[in-house]
Parts: sequence; C-alpha cells; structure tokens
Amino acid sequence: MTNPKGSFIWYELMTSDPDGAARFYGAVVGWTIAAHSDPAASGVDYRMIARADGGNAGGVLALGADMLAGGARPAWMGYLYTPDVDGTIAAITADGGAVHMPATDLPVGRIAMLSDPQGAVFYVMNPIPPAGMEDMDSDVFSVTEAQHVRWNELMTSDPDAAIAFYRKHFGWGQEGAFDMGDMGAYRFLQLGEVGIGAVMGLMPGVPAAMWSYYIGVDDIDRAAAAITANGGTITNEPMEIPGGEFAMNGVDPQGAAFGLVGPRR
Repeated sequence: MTNPKGSFIWYELMTSDPDGAARFYGAVVGWTIAAHSDPAASGVDYRMIARADGGNAGGVLALGADMLAGGARPAWMGYLYTPDVDGTIAAITADGGAVHMPATDLPVGRIAMLSDPQGAVFYVMNPIPPAGMEDMDSDVFSVTEAQHVRWNELMTSDPDAAIAFYRKHFGWGQEGAFDMGDMGAYRFLQLGEVGIGAVMGLMPGVPAAMWSYYIGVDDIDRAAAAITANGGTITNEPMEIPGGEFAMNGVDPQGAAFGLVGPRR
C-alpha cells in the first residue's frame, strides 16, 4: 500500500439493519450498499459500499444479537493505516490508550480496535491488497469528492493531548485554527500537505471523546431533505464553512451519527 502511515484507509458503518441503511444512504449520499454479505467475510454479514464511480466507499457490518448484547451500537468507524499493527498497539497502550479488539488476522489484513487516552475509538489496519494490486492506494477519503468521506473530526476532552498523541503515533501535523468563541478553537489537522480534519473540545451534551466523519454530497439541501424523508434526524442544520460549502450533522434511522459536506446548488 502506498498511502502514508496515519492515512484513513477505510470507513465502516456498524448497524442493526443493513438493508435499512442501504435505503437511507442510497437516498442521502447516492451509494449502493450490497444486498448480501461479501463472500470474503467468512460468515460475518459484511457488505461493501459502492460509489457511483465504481470504487468502494467502505463497508457495512451487521450487528448481530450477541454484539448488541455486548454493548455494540450503530456507529461509523474509521481505519488508520499502519504497517505494524502490533507495534502500534504496544506504543499506544504504553501512552495510555486502550485495546477494544485485539490484533486479528482477516483475509483483507490485520486489524485491531483501539482508543486514544481520551477515549475516542478507531481501528488500525495493515491491509492485504488484492493480488496484482499491491501498489494500490485507498481512496475512500478525498478532500473534494462526493461519495467519499471528506473530513474527519475529533471531539475530545483534551485537544492538546489528542494532537500530541496522533502526531506521535500517526505523523499528523496541526496548523491553523478557527475561533469558535466560547467553544474554543477548531484546530486543523494535516497528514503531509493534505488537510484531513480537525480537533475540537467536547460540545455541550457530548459525554465522551468521539470521531465524526463527514461524507461528501452533491447538494447539501437535497441531502438534508433526503435525511428527513427517509427516517433520519438532522442534529445540526447546514452551516456555511470556509470555502463556501456547507456542513451538517445527522443521525440515521438505526442511530448512527454522521456528517455531510457539500455545495448548495
């Protein structure tokens, strides 16, 4: 894989109703979520999310009864690339992070679920590219394109500590900020020369650190209307952001929170 360490290389929707999620995100984003599990999923109900351009936007994991009984809930998860999953786990736990799923080998690569010292959860992964495509890039994240995740936002109880953590373990930079008044600074994150997201303090009503992922759409008002028309809930109405586009937040019918970003047509 040619993506640099620390890249977001996959996004995953954990949901109690994959068919319902397929209808919802099809209407809101334009994705096609497979009707059946991927053959490589080894008995787990795991479905690919297809973009209109033929690429993959991520995957959908069906939460079974045992997962729900164990406390799993619908949510979006991000995967960070590391060439050394075990070494990354050791370094992160030594710095106060936690392991929620130990290193596991799958047909698609080695993964683990971790959290940073403030409690925000993410996966790390060293993928196994398909045969003959060893030099392929992951393109699930894009700064500009619809049907890709375009922004990764961390809300945390300690932005300074979080920035230092991700800089140390994943090579991220932090330059620039937007003043949000009483809510503090919205501090931009970079991987190399690419702006990948931002870090901010916890918003009122948010009890713990969490990642939010903003999916690109072709028209923010069309997408907002589709959210409510298809059983979702808008939690933050479209708001203009630097550059002239608009961002918003919502919750899908199964309870997974997400963000959207795109132009107003």
